[in-house]
Amino acid sequence: QVQLEESGGGSVQAGGSLKLSCQVSVYIGSGYCLAWFRQVAGEEREGVAVVESNGIRRYAASVEGRFTISRYLARNILDLQMDNLHPEDSAKYYCAARPDRGGGCWLLDHQYIDWGQGAQVTVSS
Repeated sequence: QVQLEESGGGSVQAGGSLKLSCQVSVYIGSGYCLAWFRQVAGEEREGVAVVESNGIRRYAASVEGRFTISRYLARNILDLQMDNLHPEDSAKYYCAARPDRGGGCWLLDHQYIDWGQGAQVTVSS
């Protein structure tokens, strides 16, 4: 089982930036799909960004060009840099992991096995 722990987040005004980090308990340089999801209370969880073990990244259309997912391999950290934040980006953000068995890594939450506890992001207008 992979342990994940988010940090960062907080409150910011619209147009501002925040960075989320996720400490992963295993080596993330190969073998895993690593993703960020978000969820507003009472709504469905939404995929935000994912990185494959080969480094390919995918983003939800709503965050493309504003968010960047990256891996810090030496420390097994998954980051999400969020720029030009909008009020609708407010949510609890979760990092997630699953084995990369080929065929691509996608933002389908039912495929992910291990999850962090989440970090709140609040964007005010």
